[in-house]
Amino acid sequence: MKTGTKKKLDFGHFDYYFITDRTLSRRNVIEDVEAALRAGVRVVQYREKALATAAMIDEARKIAQLCRGKAKFIVNDRLDVALASDADGVHLGPDDMNLEDARKMLGKGKIIGVSVSSIEEAKRCEEAGADYVSLSPIFATATKKDAGQPLGIAAIKEAGQKLRIPFTVIGGINQGNLPDILNAGARSVCMMSAVLKAKDVEAEIRKVRRVINEHAARRGKK
Repeated sequence: MKTGTKKKLDFGHFDYYFITDRTLSRRNVIEDVEAALRAGVRVVQYREKALATAAMIDEARKIAQLCRGKAKFIVNDRLDVALASDADGVHLGPDDMNLEDARKMLGKGKIIGVSVSSIEEAKRCEEAGADYVSLSPIFATATKKDAGQPLGIAAIKEAGQKLRIPFTVIGGINQGNLPDILNAGARSVCMMSAVLKAKDVEAEIRKVRRVINEHAARRGKK
């Protein structure tokens, strides 16, 4: 296990948070990751619910190699796969291992993110040592059946005021409502269905990042 200085996930800049999902995509996961990296993403989260553990580890190791020196590689849910693939960190859901136990196993040198459905929950995760949280769902979404009630734009503004750690936002976000998301204070944004269902993932992410970068330029921030 590697230890040392904690590898912070930097949402100090505005950017796109990429998550894989083979059930939404027209391509295989490796092709999607390659496309996302060509588009310039800085974070890749491997989200896999169907593969056997050995197959997941094999695929995660391939993604880790692709991401090396280009983007942070985060494994969704599976701490064992994160460890086996030497990922930069793990992203935990409400039914996964608790944050404190995950930190003991991963050490201080790895990133731990947590999905939250309220600002109060986000604050508890911050106090427990999370490196970042994912607020979801912002809008109604069909991607995740158990996503819960939409938080709305107001939650983004509140998170910006109350959280010291970075946060990303996900759930029902598309090109139409992206400007509102950014104007509310989001710096990191994920659009799973809108991107993965597109004919060209790289081109779609580039379009999203163009909007994000233009917003950042207007705000005078990089």
